[in-house]
Amino acid sequence: MAKRANLIVGLTGGMGCGKSTAATFFGDRGFIQVDSDALVHDLLLTNREVVQAIRDRFGADVFADDGTVRRDRLGEKVFGDPVALAWLEELLHTRLYLYWRERFAVGHNQAFIVEVPLLFEKGLENWFDFTICVTTESALQLRRLEQKGIPPELAQQRLAKQLSLARKCELADHVLLNDGSPDFLREQVNALADRLLN
Repeated sequence: MAKRANLIVGLTGGMGCGKSTAATFFGDRGFIQVDSDALVHDLLLTNREVVQAIRDRFGADVFADDGTVRRDRLGEKVFGDPVALAWLEELLHTRLYLYWRERFAVGHNQAFIVEVPLLFEKGLENWFDFTICVTTESALQLRRLEQKGIPPELAQQRLAKQLSLARKCELADHVLLNDGSPDFLREQVNALADRLLN
């Protein structure tokens, strides 16, 4: 009997919409979770070429005393500067995509759920068999971001760099609504997982 190819699902949505919670619920259903933000964070901390390139470009003031990259200071440098942001994304995303390629090539008949905040913005649809958008109403989204310690002004600045939630929902193969309880989101994930796995 021939081995089945892996199932690779891209999960996106706006900041504060609940992507990580949805990914965890997919993980409970046997999907292998891949958190792109966490991978990028690891690159900032552990890849010597990345760290040196950032130091060369932005100087010592984006680094903590222990030599690690301060993501908050780096964010202040790049979010208001499209050229600097494009440079940083090129530096990080090239390595991220290499990791994806290597990870997806391992094994057969496995299901991956991959969190990708900028999935549609970066035209990454072709990496995935299906795409999912987690959405919520805007006031709730901003409230969740504030609870995470992101000031409203900074949240609005970062959201402005992303496609609107409405557009992401139009582009996605499936949409999950996260306006209710965690159990409400889990029920939607379970129903969709059943369809995707079968």
